[in-house]
Amino acid sequence: MNKADCAEVFARLHAANPEPKGELQYGSHFQLLVAVILSAQATDISVNKATIRLFAIAPTPEAMLTLGEAGLIEHIRTIGLYRAKAKNIIATCHQLLERFGGEVPDTREALETLPGVGRKTANVVLNIAFGQPTIAVDTHLFRVANRTGLAPGKTPLEVELKLLKRIPETYRRHAHHWLILHGRYICKARKPECPVCLINDLCEFKGKTL
Repeated sequence: MNKADCAEVFARLHAANPEPKGELQYGSHFQLLVAVILSAQATDISVNKATIRLFAIAPTPEAMLTLGEAGLIEHIRTIGLYRAKAKNIIATCHQLLERFGGEVPDTREALETLPGVGRKTANVVLNIAFGQPTIAVDTHLFRVANRTGLAPGKTPLEVELKLLKRIPETYRRHAHHWLILHGRYICKARKPECPVCLINDLCEFKGKTL
C-alpha cells in the first residue's frame, strides 16, 4: 500500500469515528494501568467484569496494597495468567508509591521499569492517559497492518515503527484505536467482514470479497 492510500485509510476511519475510545473501563491513570496489565492475553470484556468490583474497593495503589496479592487474586482469577498478574500489580503498586509519589509516570522509560509493563502496555498508557501519539500493537492491529498492506512486518515492533513513519501526523494519536477496533469487529481473524469494510478498495488482502 502506498503512502497516499495509507493516508486515505486513516481519513476514512477518522470520518467514521472521529474520537475512538478503548473499551477498558477505568476511573484514573492508575486504574487504566492495572486494566491494561490485566488485559494481556485476555479480552477487554473479561477484564471489565473483574475490575468493576476490584476498583470499587481498591481504586488506588495504597488500597491495592491493603488488599494484598491473595486478595487481588480473588478478584481476577477469571482472567488468564492471574497469579503472575497479581504479583506484578502488587509490585507495581509498591514502585509507584516508592518512586513516583503514587502517580503513573508519563514516559516510556519509566513505565517499562514497572513489573508487568512492556512496550505495548506502556504505549497504551502513554496514548490514552497522556495523549501521546504512540501505537500499541496487539494481535488485532498486527493482523490488520499485515493483511491490508498498511505496514507489513514480522514483529510487533517492526509494524509499530513502520506505522509511525507512514501514518500522517494528524491521525497518529488515534491510529491504534482505529486499527484495533477495525481488527476486532471488521477485519476479523477467521472471517473478515470485507463487504462492509470502509477500506476494502484500498486493502491488499488477496482473499477479500467485494
